Amino acid sequence: MAPLIGLGYSLALLIGLSLGLLGGGGSILTVPVLHYVLGYGMKTAVPMSLVVVGLTSALGAIAHWRNGTISLRTALAFGPPAIVGAVLGAELGIRVSAELQLITFAVIMLAAAVSMYGQGLWAPRAVTATMPVPPSPAELDRRSGRKLPFITLIGAGVGLLTGFVGVGGGFLYVPALVLLGGLSMKRAVGTSLILILLSCVAGFLRYKGSVTLDPRPIALFTAIAFVGVAAGSQLARRVSAQGLRKGFAGFLLVMGALVLLLGH
Repeated sequence: MAPLIGLGYSLALLIGLSLGLLGGGGSILTVPVLHYVLGYGMKTAVPMSLVVVGLTSALGAIAHWRNGTISLRTALAFGPPAIVGAVLGAELGIRVSAELQLITFAVIMLAAAVSMYGQGLWAPRAVTATMPVPPSPAELDRRSGRKLPFITLIGAGVGLLTGFVGVGGGFLYVPALVLLGGLSMKRAVGTSLILILLSCVAGFLRYKGSVTLDPRPIALFTAIAFVGVAAGSQLARRVSAQGLRKGFAGFLLVMGALVLLLGH
């Protein structure tokens, strides 16, 4: 068990690195690491993941807040339905079998792989082709208001997935914020971190009364992930984010297939 514990916490560093390098996506690995490597049951791994993902999202959100790359109007549109969705998702997660949660999680990993690969293709065009002159923050917020019904629906749906299987959902939030909300990539990533944090907190509070969690492994896992985020943020200036995103998408594709094969 000791070698697996060491591997599990080493993978926490990898999760943090991917978050720092790509700005999101890496947190989707938290549940499989907690479940398959560290040996926690799904009913424990999901709320543990909500804590880890929520805290790492908070760290990233602070940096984006300082840089002014968060759209408060869009966050307010997403926030309430995302919170409601996360609570309902957690309620569903408590009631259904662990096998169903795992199958759902594997499907989400495959969807995340497709979404992340697509971001490497459409993100540059979404910013440069449709926005030759960078608009002001007020203009970006005005554009986001046109699609508020769609954004509200997506917020509830992603929140539901967050509470149900413990994923952040940035791979869904970011393209929605860019394509529907009219935000730039940087503002979409920053805004998505706020929404992920809100969803994780709401989902965890619902799980809190149904599971008993040891705070020590959660704190250690999160601290190591934080180190990875800091290191990845520094490395991001020297490497191609688009190439990394495509490579990570391939990795998620393999991982999703393995989760489907391994099952519970």
